[in-house]
Amino acid sequence: PGGLDNAFAFARYLASSGFAITSGLALGIDGAAHEGALSGNGETIAVLGCGIDKVYPRRHQPLAKEILEKGGAIISEFPVGTEPGPECFPQRNRIISGMSLGVLVVEGAVKSGSLITARESMKQGREVFTIPGSIHNPLSKGCHKLLKEGATLVESGQDLVDELQGLMAFKAEELGDVEKANPQQSLLSEPLPVKKSRPENAVLNKEERRLLDTIGYDPESMDTLLRRSQLSASKLGVHLMNLELKSYIRQTAYGYERLRI
Repeated sequence: PGGLDNAFAFARYLASSGFAITSGLALGIDGAAHEGALSGNGETIAVLGCGIDKVYPRRHQPLAKEILEKGGAIISEFPVGTEPGPECFPQRNRIISGMSLGVLVVEGAVKSGSLITARESMKQGREVFTIPGSIHNPLSKGCHKLLKEGATLVESGQDLVDELQGLMAFKAEELGDVEKANPQQSLLSEPLPVKKSRPENAVLNKEERRLLDTIGYDPESMDTLLRRSQLSASKLGVHLMNLELKSYIRQTAYGYERLRI
């Protein structure tokens, strides 16, 4: 969930700053990036791993329509009628990076499509940026690997604008009241979650499991959890207390975060 928020916020800020956002229309980070760009009244381009008449996934057909209606584009190197296949998506990633000034990896495991795109970017001489995350989050491992290999660490949309403004005019006067995307808390502001044993009776019911799925390895505020879980404040408080007692999460000064076991 934190990755989706970051992708949306960064894309919104960059689109509001005059950059077009290019991504792959996939579920998750891709979709959040396209939606963030549209929210920032910017343009976004979706590169498909299938024919342009086979928008995939199907649930993103309304998103594809909105991209076109707001001046963006849907493109593909595959012939009309080509069905989506697992071999097509890594292939299209080189187009995403090739069209771009730089590539931002928001989240990614060590073996993921995100890192394939980053590798293509490096081959093509593009700038590679990434957002650091919790050392306990498997979806941050790829980002940290890229940092070790020379990618640029960014914490806000402004960081990216500062890096790329020499390549593209930054339209500061048009930003208006768009807030800077600065979603990352300091990684050193709280001690790392302590490894501990979990009680034998720490079984989660369906509602607790669903809530746990909305909590990441970085602190999440009550307001954020209320929005994600769609629970009432009283019910959310009870479930959070149960998850804490069962050693699945802990409360910090910045909110609730997962415990590693």
